Amino acid sequence: MLIMKIRASLVVLVLLGMVVSISGARAQSDQEENSGNVAAPVDPLRPDVDEDKLFTELLAHNQQRNATLLGYTEQRTYKVTDTTGKVRAEESGQMEYHAPDKKTFVTSSESGSGMVRRMALKPLIASEIETTSGKQHHDSSISPANYTFELLGEQQVGSYRCFVVRATPKRQDKYLFEGKVWIDTQDYAVVRIAGHPAKKLSFWIERADFVREYQKIDGFWLSKKDETFVKVRMYGQKILIIDHQNYTVTGAKKTEELVRYDDGE
Repeated sequence: MLIMKIRASLVVLVLLGMVVSISGARAQSDQEENSGNVAAPVDPLRPDVDEDKLFTELLAHNQQRNATLLGYTEQRTYKVTDTTGKVRAEESGQMEYHAPDKKTFVTSSESGSGMVRRMALKPLIASEIETTSGKQHHDSSISPANYTFELLGEQQVGSYRCFVVRATPKRQDKYLFEGKVWIDTQDYAVVRIAGHPAKKLSFWIERADFVREYQKIDGFWLSKKDETFVKVRMYGQKILIIDHQNYTVTGAKKTEELVRYDDGE
């Protein structure tokens, strides 16, 4: 039992660190090659875009969207699986957000290992709520203060046309990442991120790679799915999956009505 608790604690360290890191939101590994790539070819970049313009537009559009989003509810499922897909622990419920800094989560169902839920999933949820409220503060935003961009081209990600950039952190920080970011060419919103922490989390963690996807709902870009692949010494590989479904955006105007940079309004 003691060994199981130690192993679970190691997984908790990784999961908590990874969620904080990718929420703010790499030398590539084999895992990233398998899970982080997009099948569509990378096309040449249009001539009127550079790294400075991309950062400027990204920050301006994010600020506008954040200012107009008043709240939402979603059905969220957290689960830890092994590489065969077997679910080790699962927690589902409703996450509710009220601007600017309040989140609540009400559990509707749970299954699997009680230890993993208690030591990993529940602290994970609590950490996100505390970060939103400002009780935990880590400057992990995708901004010029934290990253440099290298434009790689344009690529189709599902129905979204995206700029593809390599993001390099400006400091070795476990709350920053190294990897690729896909940014919508029309809305200047992050569509996808794939990478790993800029700093090794611990001796016990051999790899920790993640992929995060976003979706556009009522003019806002909200989380769709997170997958974090964790390889722990003497414990093997585990996968944390967070699914975000059935959003209801409340009390907000569509950002298309408020953000019209291209038209000069």
